[in-house]
Parts: sequence; structure tokens; C-alpha cells
Amino acid sequence: MTNTPQVHPERQARVRKALNLFSVAAWVTGVWLLILCGRMVLEYLVGIDMPSWTRLIGQLHGLFYMLYLVATLNLGTKARWEPTKWLITALAGTIPFLSFFVEHWRRQEVKAQFQLS
Repeated sequence: MTNTPQVHPERQARVRKALNLFSVAAWVTGVWLLILCGRMVLEYLVGIDMPSWTRLIGQLHGLFYMLYLVATLNLGTKARWEPTKWLITALAGTIPFLSFFVEHWRRQEVKAQFQLS
């Protein structure tokens, strides 16, 4: 039997909402980063002349990354993360595939810490 203190239901609701927003932002950022990497490989390594509209891919990833940073700040504030965790989580949106792994790890940590189902 553990003596884990119960988390107040209102705080659980706030953290759950922030966690869901963070998860969506992490996945969207990760997908757009992969699209951007694919575009860059095709243009710079394969040598394909890309249409001008493909330059929007980088801008869209940048926009989604900013939203990811806001979602990270929101969740980190509510979960009271230490600075190292904030930094690692924020940088995960800049390395292909890492945002998917970090999202999973943070989701597991936050769900356990705040007794979310």
C-alpha cells in the first residue's frame, strides 16, 4: 500500500488539458519536421528542382514549432518541470523523430505523476 497523496481534481483537469495540447503539438511538429527533411533531401541531396511553393513547408514547421514551444511551456508550468526537462522537451521538436519519443515519455511521466487515466 502506497501513501501517494491524491492530486486535486481541478489540477488533474488542467494538467490533462495541457498534456493533450502538448501531445497534439508534438505530433504535428514532428510530422512537419519529417516533411521538411524529406523536402531538403530531395532538393539538396537528390538534386530535384523543387517548386517554389515547397518553401512554405519550412515556414509551416516553424509556425508549428512555435506552437509546440507554447504547449511545452504550458505543460511544464502546470507539471512544475525542472529546467533540464523543459530544455530537452523543447529541443525535441528540432530533431527528426525525437518529438514522438519525448511526447511518449512525457505523457507517461505526467500521467503517473498526476494520476491521470
